[in-house]
Amino acid sequence: MSDKTPSHDPRMAAFVDGLMSRMTLGEKLGQLNLVTTNIPIEQERADEIRAGRVGGMLGGLFPCSFGVNGPAGLRAVQEIAVTETRLGIPLLFGYDVIHGHQTVFPIPLGLSCSWDMRHVETAARTAAREASASGVNWVFSPMVDIGRDPRWGRIAEGSGEDPYLGSRIAEAMVHGLQGDALSDPQSVMACVKHFVAYGAPEGGRDYNNADMSPQRLYDVYLPPFQAAVAAGAASAMMSFSAVNAMPSHADADLLGKFLDGVLKVSDFDGIPEMIAHGLGDETGAIDEADPLQTLSERALRAGVQMDMMGKGYISRLEGALAAGRVTMEQVDDACRAVLETKYKLGLFADPFARFDETRVARDLKTPENRAAARAAAADCCVLLKNAGELLPLARTGTVAVIGPLADDHKNILGPWAFQGDPAEAVSVLDGIRAQGVAVTHAKGANFTEDRRMVELLNFAGTKVELDPRPPEAMVAEAVAAAAAADVVVAVLGEAAEMSGEAASRMDIGIPENQRDLLKALVATGKPVVLVTMNGRPLTLPWEAEHVPAILVSWFGGSEAGNAIADLLFGERAPCGRLTTSWPRHVGQVPLSYDRATTGRPGNPAEDPGKYTTRCYLDGSSQPLFPFGFGLGTTSFAYGPVGVDKTELGPDDRLTVSVNVTNTGRRAGAEVVQLYLTDPVASQVRPGKQLRGFEKVWLEPGQSRTVSFALTTRDLEFHDAQLRRVWEAGKFVIGVGPNSAELDSVTVRWNKG
Repeated sequence: MSDKTPSHDPRMAAFVDGLMSRMTLGEKLGQLNLVTTNIPIEQERADEIRAGRVGGMLGGLFPCSFGVNGPAGLRAVQEIAVTETRLGIPLLFGYDVIHGHQTVFPIPLGLSCSWDMRHVETAARTAAREASASGVNWVFSPMVDIGRDPRWGRIAEGSGEDPYLGSRIAEAMVHGLQGDALSDPQSVMACVKHFVAYGAPEGGRDYNNADMSPQRLYDVYLPPFQAAVAAGAASAMMSFSAVNAMPSHADADLLGKFLDGVLKVSDFDGIPEMIAHGLGDETGAIDEADPLQTLSERALRAGVQMDMMGKGYISRLEGALAAGRVTMEQVDDACRAVLETKYKLGLFADPFARFDETRVARDLKTPENRAAARAAAADCCVLLKNAGELLPLARTGTVAVIGPLADDHKNILGPWAFQGDPAEAVSVLDGIRAQGVAVTHAKGANFTEDRRMVELLNFAGTKVELDPRPPEAMVAEAVAAAAAADVVVAVLGEAAEMSGEAASRMDIGIPENQRDLLKALVATGKPVVLVTMNGRPLTLPWEAEHVPAILVSWFGGSEAGNAIADLLFGERAPCGRLTTSWPRHVGQVPLSYDRATTGRPGNPAEDPGKYTTRCYLDGSSQPLFPFGFGLGTTSFAYGPVGVDKTELGPDDRLTVSVNVTNTGRRAGAEVVQLYLTDPVASQVRPGKQLRGFEKVWLEPGQSRTVSFALTTRDLEFHDAQLRRVWEAGKFVIGVGPNSAELDSVTVRWNKG
């Protein structure tokens, strides 16, 4: 694979062998030490580098000057490593480039809703060019954790609830970041994270543990990691959480099975945090006087090769080696993995290749980058409702643009956008004004009236500023603006730090004070378009019933305001589709489309009754908006699902086809989705599973036949012994616009 130099490369092996033969034990352990700093570098850190005790550095947790003023600062640090150390081994420079670098793209959950791998790969490639132009050679992305609990804030950083779609996105991200060769100065090393099942925390509480069947782990949470590794991902980051009672930093079994040949790095302080987990060594013992000693040893034995800020490898492994609790082979294997990674990145050939200052003007925040961000931000928006064809809006009359996010430049970038400049972000108000229509504006409400919440949202810098006016006065001003306008665009939702790391929420609706504003706007009788900004699925039952048009824009990044305006006024057609199921109420969580049918499913055509799983006593068990759902400003009709055969053998390939026609008055894109159901198996199976999708653009009246190919690989699952198997029998193939609206056909697959 072009993304990853083969580990048997004889030139690399000879080079690394020669280098390691000259290294002291201290220098080998130094390569395993990943530390953080800001630029300019502190004297203490510079001395550590000179002593050969640092293998790599990462940008700080909070906004710092990594790359803001170009690569000069990082070059100075690399020069210390290359010219002032005994062996001149260059450093890795890592940074959290999650959804763009200085040109900010939509958050990953939003980008996944484009169902368009071209957007995903372009976003990653743009981020790679910008980050590498800043001197960064390693990015801690993509996050491929499957997320099925919208209470969990980091659902914003993943690609939703489905392992098939998540795997395709993981592949595209790796290709975009790493390009055709890691040694290309415009490429960066991807770091797939967080291994594994970090996205399944109990109660949706960040850092919490997960407990699940091995089959679920293998069928749902591992596939995106396998896809990323197969695509050439050169590194992987461990998870903070324990899965089935084992923190990944100590899980020798899974690390050995699924991350062979990949540089394995701890998460920030992840090794020392196993102390709080209550973990000891493999026998349950621990050095009570120095528990970090025990757990650093265990992490190395498990296969973790770099220690991010845990400081245990650099300070504890020399003694462990002398005592025989780790082996020289284990230290050498870890050191070799780091050195081979640096070789693949081209750092030994030219450690300064990513410090070309002419690239700052050429590659950062270019018009092409901004155009790509604008297109992606538009195509990830999901239209949930459009009663009476309210959208697209006419360019006549006055538009009232109202809400705490209407003229926001900080939160629109979303969480984990450290290098994005709010001054360069386009707000929704900016974007609508640029459309040349008459506009009035009122804030209408604060993000929240909860003062403690505001403190937490501003923990890493001020993004939320409270208007001191009483809520009633703000609503009254907004209502007056709405009354004087022809249509209202209400821009409501979350502040950026309401999603992301350490941002779990019990109530996943629009904050109550914002909903009060929305109710007052609807009560004016003026047509209202609700534009939500959010990093998670929201509960919108009132909004879905009372607001005529709802557009989910996520956190769209640098060009979000222009992209949203493009959709509102018909410059682009909305074509995003949900990659998570949206609950009616948080009490339904977790809720995913592929849940298995129970022994008492109930009849969907009848009242479900008391003794079925279809309903709660006080509400439906069905999602408000299903996985795969999304509307356009046109309509599509599906023909019957066709197959080229109904009886198949083990080596056969099934072709599934459907004709799709644009029956509306406007051009638009449809995401045609294929789902597979295995109705009878040796163990209970999901009710349906996504196995294919294609996005097609159709002019009014235009038709297109969309075809999918299936093999027995698509039928496989893990049995009780964790073997990948498929079983003969009938299979139902469903095709449609989302997971809930499918036309189906049945085929039989035989073993012989």
